[in-house]
Amino acid sequence: MILEVEWEDTCTEPQIERVVPLYNKTDVSGLQTFLRDKFVVWASKGSNVEEIWNNFKNRYIVHESIERFVPHKTLRKNSDPEHYNKEIKRLKSKVGKEYNRRKLGAHCAEELKQLSKQLLAAKKWAQEAFLK
Repeated sequence: MILEVEWEDTCTEPQIERVVPLYNKTDVSGLQTFLRDKFVVWASKGSNVEEIWNNFKNRYIVHESIERFVPHKTLRKNSDPEHYNKEIKRLKSKVGKEYNRRKLGAHCAEELKQLSKQLLAAKKWAQEAFLK
């Protein structure tokens, strides 16, 4: 008995831009002031802890707090072509590091030049292989 399985061309989903909160950069003092000011309003609408908690959740105070006091970052889709392999990505990373070190001396500038040539050659080879 032979089991036949049909696979789709790619197993990855395309990346989309998305906005993510940066909780580690929250304006804590602003958030505390905001919640203290809001506490009087939503706590007065409930007679026990359960009602106060429901008022807190249902009035979108948490969401409003996040929108106002937590900065957000837009994550964009990777602009690299799909035919870039592990070696090209590694070379890109090395070139970036050497680019930042280039001011340290002539040996770093020379290393940057050499790595850049290797990266361009690898990109050219990968594109040719992809188009075949």
